[in-house]
Amino acid sequence: MVENTIELLRDDLERALYLDLDEFKLEIEQQEVLSRFIGLKLRSEFQPIFDAGKSQGLLGYEALLRTSTGLEAVSPDFAFSWADNQGKLVKLDRVARTLHMLNYLNLPADKGLLFLNVHPKLLVSVNTHGKVFEHILHLHSVPTTRVVLEIMENAVEADQQLLEAVDNYRDRGFQVAIDNFGSRHSNLDRLWRLSPSFVKLDLSIIHQAQTDAKIRRVLPKLIEIIQALGAQAIIEGIENEVQLDIALDAGGKLLQGYFLGRPAAAGHWQRPRSVVQDNPLMPGAPQHFGSFSVPAQNGM
Repeated sequence: MVENTIELLRDDLERALYLDLDEFKLEIEQQEVLSRFIGLKLRSEFQPIFDAGKSQGLLGYEALLRTSTGLEAVSPDFAFSWADNQGKLVKLDRVARTLHMLNYLNLPADKGLLFLNVHPKLLVSVNTHGKVFEHILHLHSVPTTRVVLEIMENAVEADQQLLEAVDNYRDRGFQVAIDNFGSRHSNLDRLWRLSPSFVKLDLSIIHQAQTDAKIRRVLPKLIEIIQALGAQAIIEGIENEVQLDIALDAGGKLLQGYFLGRPAAAGHWQRPRSVVQDNPLMPGAPQHFGSFSVPAQNGM
């Protein structure tokens, strides 16, 4: 399906991305869309975000960029620095988002929301935030309301620039998440003014909560404050059952981490039992998960 989509919309994609499709190759490999750009091979992986308050348990997926030279893996940070040095940061961002969106189409029908990271420099390098990507989504009949753009709270020092970027995204129908909240000097006043739909707590919080009773006591209050600001808290970095218990006991509903599901290609999540391992309401299921289901990892 995706291969036919690429061919049918080749010219539209070319115009929307403001570059020749021959400059960045789009390829199909085992039903996965890959890209080649500035000498790098680009792939998408998706990590599920679960909602413990829903019977089906799934909120959506965060798309993560995987980059390599073809011979060895390189970090996404290296890829964006490499693109920035060549004056192609904005183009790489557009390529990555398009790649993620095309692979998102291959996720199961109940895939939920698509969470996408926004590079900090993009917030100050363009004026029409989200316009190009909005057009690409429209070409593929994906409403902007299904896309959540993740922005690091401390990505931009100037409050006004950050507020304008967030307002531009929201005006186009995108939802906004503040990422890595609590990693440094987080600002609740700025959070109130940004009015995000989601706040992703930095993974250091749940990790420290495992050994620090003070943080365990503070975590429920932090979640309450975020909810009072009109947002939903997502607890990131859950890597074991103890951390999952702490998150649930603190009132956490939206959960993400390796213990729940490692990042994998879209095709992985189409396999039987890949997203939900066991219905916890069935006999023998983990009782403390309530209506929450833990995914199978299929050897990952």
